Amino acid sequence: MDDQTLPEPGLIILFGSGETSPTGRKIFEHVFRSLPRSPRIALLETPAGFELNSPQVIGRVEDFFSHRLQNFSPQVEIIAARKRGTPYSPDEPQIVNPLLQADMIFMGPGSPSYAIRQLRDSLAWYYLVARHRLGAALALASAATIAFSACALPVYEIYKVGEDLHWNEGLNFFRLYGMELVFIPHWNNNEGGAELDTSRCFMGQERFSRLMSMLPEETTIIGLDEKTALIMNPSRCECHVAGLGNITLLHTGHKHSHPDSLDPSNKNLNLPNHDINLKQIAEQRGGHVHIYKDGQSFPMAEIGPFHAYHPEANLPYTIWQKAIQAIRPLKYEVPDSPSEEVMHLIQARDEARSNRNWIDADKLRLRIEKLGWEITDTKDGPIVKKIQSSH
Repeated sequence: MDDQTLPEPGLIILFGSGETSPTGRKIFEHVFRSLPRSPRIALLETPAGFELNSPQVIGRVEDFFSHRLQNFSPQVEIIAARKRGTPYSPDEPQIVNPLLQADMIFMGPGSPSYAIRQLRDSLAWYYLVARHRLGAALALASAATIAFSACALPVYEIYKVGEDLHWNEGLNFFRLYGMELVFIPHWNNNEGGAELDTSRCFMGQERFSRLMSMLPEETTIIGLDEKTALIMNPSRCECHVAGLGNITLLHTGHKHSHPDSLDPSNKNLNLPNHDINLKQIAEQRGGHVHIYKDGQSFPMAEIGPFHAYHPEANLPYTIWQKAIQAIRPLKYEVPDSPSEEVMHLIQARDEARSNRNWIDADKLRLRIEKLGWEITDTKDGPIVKKIQSSH
């Protein structure tokens, strides 16, 4: 397999929160349709590896994929790469080898600072990067979203421990794309109510404004509202917003030109209370801000000077070759799982039910049954099972 026949890089899905909520399930359903049937899902435990209950934390995510997305028959495996210097090390080949055959790699809750310390230049990190460049999707939430930044927000150290405002050096996943990005999940958090501003990932507007002044001018800040995801497609150089909230971009440099974005300088735009000073904050940096809402797409160039790179750049040669060898013999053992036609019918029926179009929904159920699948409606969505032959 030469560079001419290598797969394109996979999707990158960044959640502001709610990755295992009903909204998150719908987003993952969309992503899973782009993956092979019965996709191999690797859950990287590292961000929560310092917690005594980290197996339970990642176990809840495993339950979500196994049960809430069971129509796709995912093959879910936990990568227990918890701490360097232990049997569960991110540098232990037997622990991290499954990353090389994953169709999607997920990282989520925990500590951004801990995740960065454990993953930087680790075998797990190199495998993750190589596998993504060879087609695997990356799904990031919470601590993992922050850790992938150029500068990572030390949330717990500031919010819980009371350390002075500062940034940590992040894993800077997007540097090879030519972009210096900082991701802030929980952008619109309001857990503090009227007494405490907990927006901007619990920093609040005033404190986050001071944090912004510490960032290099060329940095792009991406705020992700809760229960909202930014889906980045490097192959198509495109981004898409899905979920209940918005995606906010703040940066200097080129002006946005995309007609579907929301301009906060527009006096007729009704911004939430937590966004009323966005324009002022951007102007303090000599920059500007745009907001994108659910269903909108925009080019990656809107974020920064996006460019491609050679696939094996910044990877040890032996690891890159191992990653290529791993995908050459990759054959998927597909158990009984719905065909693409059945999955489209299920989606159409779900939409019909949402619109209270019961006649069409019943017709679609009959078509699904004729194709050999029984459908059961649950509070978490429709579940399909193969109809067993009586012969």
